[in-house]
Amino acid sequence: MSEAIRLDQMSTAEKLSTMEAIWDDLCRHADDVSSPEWHEGVLAEREVRYRSGAESAEDWATAKESIRRQIP
Repeated sequence: MSEAIRLDQMSTAEKLSTMEAIWDDLCRHADDVSSPEWHEGVLAEREVRYRSGAESAEDWATAKESIRRQIP
C-alpha cells in the first residue's frame, strides 16, 4: 500500500499524531528494525571515551534543559 501524505495540508496536531502512530507501530515491530553497521563503531568509541574520562554523561532531564537553552 502506498499512500501520499500531503504534509503541507496537515495541521501540527495531525502531524504529531501521525508521527506518534508511526513510532508506536515501529516499536511494536522493533525486531524488524536493525541499526546501521556504523552505529556499533560509534557506540564503542563513545564507551571508550566515557570509561577513560574524556566524556561524561548527564541525566535526561539535564540534557533536555541544556538542549533547550541552545535553541534561540
